[in-house]
Amino acid sequence: MQMPGFYEFFAGGGMARAGLGDAWRCLFANDHSPMKARAYRDNWGGGDLVEGDVGAVRTSDLPGHPDLVWASTPCQDLSLAGNAVGLGRPGETATRSGAFWPWWRLIEQLGIEGRKPGVVVFENVVGALSSNAGADFEIVARAFSNGGYRFGAIVVDARLWLPQSRPRVFIIGVDDAVPGQPALRSIGPRSPWHTEAVQAAYDRLPEDVRRMWTWWSLPLPMARQPTLASLIEDEPRGVEWHTPPETERLIGMMSPANALKLKAAQGLGTRQVGCVYKRTRPGPDGSRRVRAEVRFDGIAGCLRTPSGGSSRQTVILVHGQHIRSRLLAPREAARLMGLPDEYRLPENYNDAYHLCGDGVAVPVVRHLAKHLLKPLTSAGAHAALAG
Repeated sequence: MQMPGFYEFFAGGGMARAGLGDAWRCLFANDHSPMKARAYRDNWGGGDLVEGDVGAVRTSDLPGHPDLVWASTPCQDLSLAGNAVGLGRPGETATRSGAFWPWWRLIEQLGIEGRKPGVVVFENVVGALSSNAGADFEIVARAFSNGGYRFGAIVVDARLWLPQSRPRVFIIGVDDAVPGQPALRSIGPRSPWHTEAVQAAYDRLPEDVRRMWTWWSLPLPMARQPTLASLIEDEPRGVEWHTPPETERLIGMMSPANALKLKAAQGLGTRQVGCVYKRTRPGPDGSRRVRAEVRFDGIAGCLRTPSGGSSRQTVILVHGQHIRSRLLAPREAARLMGLPDEYRLPENYNDAYHLCGDGVAVPVVRHLAKHLLKPLTSAGAHAALAG
């Protein structure tokens, strides 16, 4: 049987491609960012990449008949960081996340041309389930339903494989013409994939859309392998350790509760690795101030794009009374996304951090591909052969 082929939209540095692996053929990739396109070419070559706005892509640019179309669309307008502006409506492109619409029009046109993708994946932040009081999710769900796709949403947190808290929603649709696969579905919601947010999003859907809903079933992964401490280097490339006064200033920004966490880590007397994010919090007098929030639970906070100082994650190393701090190094950020050390990162710190913070965790894609996407595309191939 021929290896299944896929399109990767909003491809970034090709992290979905990395997760799919050598068992899949990339037929087409697209991203509008020159920086991300360079990173994609550095790691995968450029033969299947079209750089530019998705709105300028035509189906004549898309080769073959894809088994899978993957889209990790911009998330800023569906997250708190982007003020939850939302998807917009068909024909609107004012919002970044409104790129959903020109992408979906390509899916529709492929169907008209007899090249309907067997499986479609839309990946985004969990806020996509509830933004605009659920209206955005209903728009996406109706697009899948009207397009003839049985679909369902699952929330997958990368911390099941990696020491990073990174929950994301995956809306996965399969062509309604593909025969049912009972082993890939459950009769109702299952933990941890169908969170309360997923169930609430489902409950808000109109009945005609819910008729196309599927509760996707996945096995739990094996225990998480790498530890945070194993990914953090004592002498990293691309960042410098803070000076003692800089580290003291960081500690001074901690609330009493966070200062207690630091003191407890010191009391252990062994090398402890923590992560710090700066966040704006209200003070007792109602004023807002920047606070440093630290965690020593072996899990890094969710990587973000470096739009400001507060979005850059800080590493803090504690060994008794000795405390050092610095920004997370680019290679460490890549490891937190499940990328191998051979993966070529941009030289610029912000570019490398942005590439990782905007990506999809590689082991998550690998798990979905093995237990859901590949079986669905195989079912589609068998159906085509039988027809």
